[in-house]
Amino acid sequence: MTGIPQLDAAAVEARLQEVGWWAALEQALIELIRGKAAAPPRIAVRAPAGLLAAMPGYAGGVLGAKLVTVFPANAQNGLPGHQAVITLFDAATGAPLAIMDGTAITAARTGAVSALATRALAREGAEVLAILGTGVQAESHWRAVRQVRRFEEVRVAGRNPERVLERAAAWGALAAPDIESAVRGADVVCCCTHADQPILRREWLRPGAHVNSVGIGGCELDPETVAQADRLVVESRVAFEPFPGGAYELQGVLPERGVELGAILAGAAPGRRNEHELTVFKSVGHAVEDVAVAAWVWKGRAC
Repeated sequence: MTGIPQLDAAAVEARLQEVGWWAALEQALIELIRGKAAAPPRIAVRAPAGLLAAMPGYAGGVLGAKLVTVFPANAQNGLPGHQAVITLFDAATGAPLAIMDGTAITAARTGAVSALATRALAREGAEVLAILGTGVQAESHWRAVRQVRRFEEVRVAGRNPERVLERAAAWGALAAPDIESAVRGADVVCCCTHADQPILRREWLRPGAHVNSVGIGGCELDPETVAQADRLVVESRVAFEPFPGGAYELQGVLPERGVELGAILAGAAPGRRNEHELTVFKSVGHAVEDVAVAAWVWKGRAC
């Protein structure tokens, strides 16, 4: 086992600066709805301060598994809230191929999936982006979502005013005094928090808004936002199952309400249908995303 190649965080991050992995990610989501990529619901074990989740899957022609910890209080100590490793295996022999840092992949692919959802669901004329949160995922979304729409204004809001000012300065964004101010009038809203109570209210959203929500630690979205969404999009209908496989906000919601993002990307289901629809993408993460990106990183490691 000591001979298995290992890719550290620097090697993974350098590879993710290259062009091409978004296409691998999009293809994995399409193959998921076509039955050519697969993953069971994740499982998790809890510790007093967080949890460890296991996410095996098949995508990009390889088998893989991610072990990821979610420790919301880490930000107070300057540590990522999510930390992970990914192991890849040969799909023909089962032989281990590589072990790599998964923290950067988790951050990058989450923002990229939201960007794919934004490309499919946000209005073409979207001009104002609101980012709720100031951590790793907030920055990932700031980088990714701006690649699919040309926003004239970016707003940032969060619970720590000093951190909000820092992020606003770094991103060339406006520091909103509170979340409501950031959301009102925004065309695209990205919820990137560990909130265990709703931070977003339906009444704040303008007609035609698109919402991305990636928090899995609690309930970022209020029930009205979910109930009144004209288009409720998920990576898979596993999102409607109990946590840790599914999302807290979708408990009790009929799975039939959800549209799989891969189906929209494949053209098998419509995305936004008019300028006034409220569209919501609730992401809980999916192993095929991690495995597909890790496989892309691995296959091009010598490039």
